[in-house]
Amino acid sequence: MFSIHVIEMEIQRFCQHEHRLVFNEDERGRFICWGCNEPVFGPSYNCIKCFAYHHHKSCAELPHELQHSLHPKHPLILFDEGPYICNKEYSKCEVCKEFRWEYTYGCSHCNFNVHNKCISSPLTIKSKVHNHHLTRIWKLMKFTCDLCGEEGNLPYLCVPCNFCIHKSCTSYWSSVKVMRHIHPLHLTHSSRQVHQIVSQFCQLCVQKVDTEYAFYYCSSCDFVAHLDCAMDKRNREDINMLKLIDGESNEPKNEDSELDRSVDSTTYIVKNMNVGEDGIQIATEIKHFSHEHDLKLIDEVENNKKCNGCLRTILPPCYNCVECNFFLHKSCIELPRKKLHSLHCHPLTLLPKSPYRAKWFFCNACDQPCNGFTYNCKKCTFDLDVQCSLILDIHTNKGHEHRLCLSSTNYSHSCSSCGVESSQVFHCITCEFALDFKCATLPMTARYRQHEHPFTLSYVVEDDSGEYYCDICEEERDPNHWFYYCADCSYPAHPKCILGKYTNIKFGGTYTFDCHLHPLTIIEETEDHLACHKCGHPCEVFIYQCAPCNINICKFCL
Repeated sequence: MFSIHVIEMEIQRFCQHEHRLVFNEDERGRFICWGCNEPVFGPSYNCIKCFAYHHHKSCAELPHELQHSLHPKHPLILFDEGPYICNKEYSKCEVCKEFRWEYTYGCSHCNFNVHNKCISSPLTIKSKVHNHHLTRIWKLMKFTCDLCGEEGNLPYLCVPCNFCIHKSCTSYWSSVKVMRHIHPLHLTHSSRQVHQIVSQFCQLCVQKVDTEYAFYYCSSCDFVAHLDCAMDKRNREDINMLKLIDGESNEPKNEDSELDRSVDSTTYIVKNMNVGEDGIQIATEIKHFSHEHDLKLIDEVENNKKCNGCLRTILPPCYNCVECNFFLHKSCIELPRKKLHSLHCHPLTLLPKSPYRAKWFFCNACDQPCNGFTYNCKKCTFDLDVQCSLILDIHTNKGHEHRLCLSSTNYSHSCSSCGVESSQVFHCITCEFALDFKCATLPMTARYRQHEHPFTLSYVVEDDSGEYYCDICEEERDPNHWFYYCADCSYPAHPKCILGKYTNIKFGGTYTFDCHLHPLTIIEETEDHLACHKCGHPCEVFIYQCAPCNINICKFCL
């Protein structure tokens, strides 16, 4: 009981906690430690009155004051960093250069602070980036990291090799498997270790690589990647695959990892077959997994009908349900049920309808709402619409003369076609051109309901007048952005004015919901913003309408 009281008093000195802490022999990781912001396992202390106030035993028993070689002038005093994070005068941790909500040792005389976790790092470690043990040098000194090339001030050092790196760089893997490449990438310390000429560009972010320092490399394919790009969770295989490559796991390889980028599987059953003039058999009637009725091959279709799979304008020959307003391109009935994509680490499954409550989803590539087919990862709630799923990592587009490479990074690029910022773009190695998924999937031709001629996607300024407007909304256009153009009428227009606000939504479809007795039809928002009959607020984005009851429901009230 006395030991508990001592710990209570020590903690009160720097965090002003008023209640007693009780010892717990075996905590199961249900709580986060107030001292280090890590899950609490094993022996711990917790407050009997404050639900969130838990500590590892080691964090609760930290000394209130200590001497350290990193700051030998004055003793360092333990305090709680959290309340000071918003203070602009408060200095960052001298080791990690970050603010974190955890216990910190500091010297108020020198404005010197260091996190407890940073100051308690082991003096000697074994890292996968080097063959020898690395020793921590507890002295503030400027150095250039031999791995990443960036400056630092507290190195890990191998004396025999004169090898000096950041603490953060000790955590890189010797090998890593990224989704964009078939072979593992191996940590290479400089271009001098590579016999052939190395590409100067990272093939994950399409930015220049300084090959005088470390990078990940596949010698079979001359594939180069930045350290951080290859280790980014969005680009690499999952952790089990990483361990397998590094020789730390004997677990069998997941069968899904053997999938090709596009895996064929049966999506329809042929009900009737005819032989064409060229002797090729043609399926004239099929049963597709996405629809309850049979679909028949047709040669004529009304204007402005959309495919229920890819949401693009339907063109004959196509498959149609005689009972419903349901159409599918021939290419959409042949989409594989499962596929891998470079934007996601798990296999994706083709679903004919959105699995979410509102019956539509946001595509994780183009960030547009869609109610067509989705390639979905249930585990991660990740979705790709059909058009985005079909674009290859190496993309050619008529709007640019050079090849474009898929770039997925932590920072955003401005799309050269529309000016919108996106972290997932197709980037040109030769120049600074970038193209986001939304613009990469724009249809080459489109029709507008009040114009007799088709419009063609245009990439260059149509005249040198210096005045550029959209002839539909009559607002000014950016001459550097792509637009749709009717050459017969010299009629330019914004893509959104031609295609509509919701390009990937097929309005008019009916869905059943628990909130209403009858099926509801999705219709586009109106200018007068019809009121929702449940909450009374204007229906925005989409309206869910019941014709028999003459009511409208907004997406929030479904």
